[in-house]
Amino acid sequence: MLVLRYTQKLLKDMKVAPVEVEDISSFFSWHVNIMQLRKKHILFVHDASRLCILLDGIRSGQADKLVEKFRIELKEYLLQEGFKKQLINQYLLEAGEITISRTNNKSVLGTMNEITLYNSVAQSDFSSLLERNKWLNTIIYKPIDYKEPINVFRESLNSYYS
Repeated sequence: MLVLRYTQKLLKDMKVAPVEVEDISSFFSWHVNIMQLRKKHILFVHDASRLCILLDGIRSGQADKLVEKFRIELKEYLLQEGFKKQLINQYLLEAGEITISRTNNKSVLGTMNEITLYNSVAQSDFSSLLERNKWLNTIIYKPIDYKEPINVFRESLNSYYS
């Protein structure tokens, strides 16, 4: 099961009720929040690696569309980063059903605030979300021992499925 941990603000915007989830691996957990650039964007941050995916084109109350777009964009982004298709498919298959819950990790929320700050500073420096996502995933963060999120996610994925 994959858990998307919405902030209170996003729960209200998407008009969904969270489900309490016990003991899920951080490998299958993502924190999600609304971020305002020129228009509304949704920010996903992987709990274990701090890999982030930024999406746009989602309106209030479109929770089902958000979940489906996340799956598609995550797969596309990882393919662009050179991940093996079979590893991505295995991760998404094992993730299976997506459950929406509440945030539960202040460290991940702190990283989300940092990402929001970086985005506000570099608001118009990118021609596409893919470029922005690639840039954001090369910024180092203390909770992952000052490594790049893309490399931490790659190592996690490879070690989990080897």
